[in-house]
Amino acid sequence: MKGRVIAATAVCAVAVVAIVGLAVALSQNVVYFRTVSEAVDEHDDGGGGGRFRMAGEVVPGSVAETSNGVRFEVTDGKATAEVVHRGDPPDLFKDGAPVVCEGSWREGGTFASDRILIRHGNEYEPPEVNDSDGAREDAG
Repeated sequence: MKGRVIAATAVCAVAVVAIVGLAVALSQNVVYFRTVSEAVDEHDDGGGGGRFRMAGEVVPGSVAETSNGVRFEVTDGKATAEVVHRGDPPDLFKDGAPVVCEGSWREGGTFASDRILIRHGNEYEPPEVNDSDGAREDAG
């Protein structure tokens, strides 16, 4: 009887350790999602540290190439933030495009991004591509 209690206690302890370990591992891989307004407000209040995703629309006329990426502004209609992206932007990136930028704030209030996701609705159709024979076909 005493052996069963000890075994049950050991199993419970292992289960608790496993659950805590899993929770810690998952919390380190979570990337929070914020609108531009939420991100700017949080940053202005002294928060907003760490990595997160910021969603908005590329401000027309704000896109400028840099030596290692692109600089642009993103807005949600209420607030605007400057984004400096390192790397090549996606093919669908352009003025007015709805984007989700992943990165973090840096000194000076600029959002440093290393990943841009383009949001699109159900009406999106992939571009046509040429097959090996040179004939055009739909990629979807």
